[in-house]
Amino acid sequence: MGSGTAIGRVRGLGSAKHGAHHWWQQRLTAGANLFLMLWLMISVARMPGYDYAAVHLWLQSAWVAVPMALLILSVFYHFRLGLQVVIEDYMHDESRVVTMILLNLFTFTLGGIALFAILKVAFSGAPA
Repeated sequence: MGSGTAIGRVRGLGSAKHGAHHWWQQRLTAGANLFLMLWLMISVARMPGYDYAAVHLWLQSAWVAVPMALLILSVFYHFRLGLQVVIEDYMHDESRVVTMILLNLFTFTLGGIALFAILKVAFSGAPA
């Protein structure tokens, strides 16, 4: 039997069968964030110089631009997943929907700006 209490069945309360998927997404993005942040720290530490021209030249490499873009995607998606859980757990009125829309707008806007900046540097010419 195991389908909860009688009042829970009447109210339709119970498992929505989506928690495990969300949990796995958070764990996978956390692992990707650890791996990509480790790559970023090692890569920045190995740079010969930290002036504008050196960093610009470094970011123009496809071996740097692609992991940086993946890092941005992973970090912002992980950020969105984590705040979604907080909003769902602590907001219970209709303002929750507005907050989720604002979260999505904020996350996609900032992630898009960061990706645009990386792609602009990666596809541009030599630094001025």
